[in-house]
Amino acid sequence: MEAKVLNTGLNKAGQAKKDEFYTQLVDIEKELKHYKSQFRGKVVYCNCDDPFESNFFKYFAANFNALGLKKLIATSYKPSPIANTQLGLFGDIKALDTPKGRPKVTANKFIINEVDDIDGDGAFDLRDIAEQLKANKNNEWAPLEDEGDFRSKESIELLKQADIVVTNPPFSLFREYVAQLMEHGKKFLILGNQNAIIYKEVFMFIKENKLWLGYDNGGTKWFQVPNDYDIQTESRIKTENGVKYFSMGSVVWFTNLDTTKRHEELTLYKKYSPREYPKYDNYDAIEVSKYLDIPMNYDDVMGVPITFLDKYNPNQFEIIGSNRGIDQDSKGVYGRGSFLKGRETFKRIFIKNKNVK
Repeated sequence: MEAKVLNTGLNKAGQAKKDEFYTQLVDIEKELKHYKSQFRGKVVYCNCDDPFESNFFKYFAANFNALGLKKLIATSYKPSPIANTQLGLFGDIKALDTPKGRPKVTANKFIINEVDDIDGDGAFDLRDIAEQLKANKNNEWAPLEDEGDFRSKESIELLKQADIVVTNPPFSLFREYVAQLMEHGKKFLILGNQNAIIYKEVFMFIKENKLWLGYDNGGTKWFQVPNDYDIQTESRIKTENGVKYFSMGSVVWFTNLDTTKRHEELTLYKKYSPREYPKYDNYDAIEVSKYLDIPMNYDDVMGVPITFLDKYNPNQFEIIGSNRGIDQDSKGVYGRGSFLKGRETFKRIFIKNKNVK
């Protein structure tokens, strides 16, 4: 994720390292372009982001005025394995023998209240931000007392100031992270694994229409990882200009910001027939293996793949449950059928079509 999480013990340290993924700027720009009007006058908090490493901070700092932000807050975990790689804050990516002007062992908080052309070159860029931070001019750069974990007292106090939280949180702590955002009633846009859809603790918010998917979902995304990050599948690792990247599939954006896509009606063209849509052995619902095959004239419960959520319109469909989620069998055997032929453990969302007449 954008910063390491607070863990104790050698076994947890290994997990923290596996959570060390840094989102590329191109992926952030591709998603954030859809929400620009919703950020005007807002306080944005990136609470898993070291500004020296995070492209989330870079995006919001560079677009502070264009988005009309009121304030930008970022907190870092104590320096990560790529702490000496500065992602454009002072120019192009480069490794520094000694990070200049930066506390060596503490976590940091950065609070941006305004940005302007501080060096007088007629244009605003990230160098102006760097200079403003150094001079502490209308902005704040200070060490945190603790390690910068999003669950810490300091981080929670900053969270209370925020209107919108945007980051790539630790996948291993995704349930807890979402629960915290919901507890404090925050708007958010965060990256997560597609499988989190059917986590019991996450699915209940999806079912209640308190959480849904963003725009750029699925496919493969490349994340920067520490140079000593190791994985057996070599095809998922690449190195460019001395920077190591790891590919992950099925990564999606989770949000409660409004999206135009969740108001678009999914066009249905197939008609129901018992032969084409068999029922499960232990649940009164039909199997629909592709969301494009949802029948237009069936008004009872259907099991659809979790990719359906990318097309979900709450005015068109009602979510009933899932075979891994709340009110369902936790072992994933809900919705068995001999026709599945070894696919019994496939993840399914159960829905109804509201608009069948």
